[in-house]
Amino acid sequence: MQLYDWNQLPAEQLNPLITRRMIHSGQMTIARLELLRGAAVPEHRHINEQVCTVEQGALEFSIEGHPQVVRAGESLVIPPNVPHAVVALEDSVAMDIFTPRREDWISGDDAYLRR
Repeated sequence: MQLYDWNQLPAEQLNPLITRRMIHSGQMTIARLELLRGAAVPEHRHINEQVCTVEQGALEFSIEGHPQVVRAGESLVIPPNVPHAVVALEDSVAMDIFTPRREDWISGDDAYLRR
């Protein structure tokens, strides 16, 4: 068992509008992202199933070209290999859970987030 304090984890500034903190277990990655209004994650896909829970604010996802707004207190499940993008409609905080864990994030192969 290991205890984590999100406030003590290192914050990674991906670009001027997105900050990320992460925990990697043997099977999952959990990330807490702070997205300022207007932050955008370009369309991408990955082998991981993803659950995004918006803690604060609102995010507009585009899932295979279809818009879906997710507001504070709501969660969205994104199946593996489904193309998706997101734009922060307001300053937001989101918790993303991925399984299996994000090996691309561990290796630093996540350039699409750093634009």
